[in-house]
Amino acid sequence: MAKGKATVFFCQNCGYESAKWQGQCPACGEWNTFAEEPASAKKAAGTAGRSGLRAEPVLLSDIRADESERTSTGIGELDRVLGGGIVAGSLILVGGDPGIGKSTLLLQVCHNLVRQGTSVLYISGEESARQIKLRAQRLGDSQADLKVYCETNLESIRQALEKAKPQIVVIDSIQTMYSDAVASAPGSVSQVRESTGVFLQIAKGMGISVFLVGHVTKEGVVAGPRVLEHMVDTVLYFEGDRHAAYRILRAVKNRFGSTNEIGVFEMRDTGLAEVKNPSEYMLNGKLEDASGSVVACSMEGTRPVLVEIQALVCKSSLPMPRRTTAGTDFNRVNLLLAVLEKRAGIHLSTCDVYVNIAGGIKMTEPAIDLGLILAVVSSYKDIPVDEKLIAFGEVGLSGEIRAVSMAKQRVEEARKLGFLTVLMPEVSVPTVGKVQDVRIVGCKTVREAVNHILSGN
Repeated sequence: MAKGKATVFFCQNCGYESAKWQGQCPACGEWNTFAEEPASAKKAAGTAGRSGLRAEPVLLSDIRADESERTSTGIGELDRVLGGGIVAGSLILVGGDPGIGKSTLLLQVCHNLVRQGTSVLYISGEESARQIKLRAQRLGDSQADLKVYCETNLESIRQALEKAKPQIVVIDSIQTMYSDAVASAPGSVSQVRESTGVFLQIAKGMGISVFLVGHVTKEGVVAGPRVLEHMVDTVLYFEGDRHAAYRILRAVKNRFGSTNEIGVFEMRDTGLAEVKNPSEYMLNGKLEDASGSVVACSMEGTRPVLVEIQALVCKSSLPMPRRTTAGTDFNRVNLLLAVLEKRAGIHLSTCDVYVNIAGGIKMTEPAIDLGLILAVVSSYKDIPVDEKLIAFGEVGLSGEIRAVSMAKQRVEEARKLGFLTVLMPEVSVPTVGKVQDVRIVGCKTVREAVNHILSGN
C-alpha cells in the first residue's frame, strides 16, 4: 500500500474488520484469512439509500403472498430446488467449481424465461457479447430475444436496470463487479460486500429477481466474506466432478423453500439436461453377481434416491490396515466397521477396507448404514448379494437397526425400479404395510441382517 494511505484488514471468510493484521480471526476462528485493503472515506453506494422508495410500516395481515406468483424457470429440477420457482424480488447466489456449468444453466434459464414472455437482462463481467453468442449457439438457442449487457461498474449497471426495468437479472459474476466508492480492487472483500448490497437494494426496491454467479475457493465455499451468503435469499451449490457427466444442484439456504431438495443434471453437448429419475441413472452399469455391491436408498428432501454402495475388503500387509472412503463420511464408516466387528463377529482388524458410492455422488444420510455394512460383509465373505435386494436403515452402536423417515416412499421407489426384496428396520415395517410384488424383511439387529444375506434367503 502507498505510504500514508489509511488501510484496514478484512477477514476473507466472515468479513470481520480490524485495524491491524491478526493471525486468527476473533469472529470466525479461521487462521490466516486477513487481507489488507485501503479504507474509503466515501459513503458506500450500497448504503446510500438510493432505491428511490421509502418503506412504511404495514400490517402483516394486509400483505398479499401467493405461491402462484412464482415464475417457473422452465427447468423442473431447478424449480424443485428453488421451492417451486423464482420469487419476485429475490436474490439468488449460484456457486460451484470453475467449468461445472453455472453460466450454462443460467443462460438456459434466460432462454426459457424469454420464450415465456419474461423480460431478462444478462449482465456479464467476464465474457464479451460475442462469447455469450457463441455459447448460446452451442446451446441451440442463439435467436432468443435476450438482452445482454457487458459491464462491471455498479453505477452503470444501476442506471441500465432503472432504464430497462427487467423482471429477471443475471450477474456473471459478482467477483467482477466494482464500485468507484470503494478503493479496493474487484473481487476483494469490500467490493464483493458492496456489490451484493447494491443488488440487494435493487432486488427489494424494484422487485427484480437477481441471480448472482459466485466463484468458489479451493475449500469449496463462495469466494469473499461469509456475510455474502447471509445477505442473499437463496444459496445454490453445484456439486460433482467437472469431468463427470452428472451435476447435482443443492440448496444450502433458501428463504422460500426447503434446503433438502436436490436437482440432478447431465452435462451434454447442448447444455445441461434434467435427470428426472436419478435412481435409475445412478444404478446404470451395476454388475450382476458381484460381491461387495448392495443397493441402498437415501432421501434427498422428498425424493428417494437409490445408490449402489461398493465395498472391497482384502487382507492387509500393513501394520495399520488402510481405510478409504469415497462419497460418504470416513468417520461414519470406521464407526460401522467397529459395530460390525463387535456385534456381528466380523473381524476386520487385519483387512484393508475400501468403500465407494458408485457414480461419485455424496451421501451422508444414516439410512445408508445398513447397505454399507452388508456391502462390507459381502466382500469379506465373497458372497454376492441378490441383485433384486435393496437395504436401508440406521445402525446404532448397540448393533440395533433403527427406524428411518419416509420408509414407504423408499419401498415404492424400489418397487418402481423392479426390486423384489427390501431389507429394512423391523420397527418401520408396520408403516409400510403390504406392497405388491415386494417382499418386506424386517431386521432388529445387524447380526440378523448379516445372517439373512449369508444364508442366501
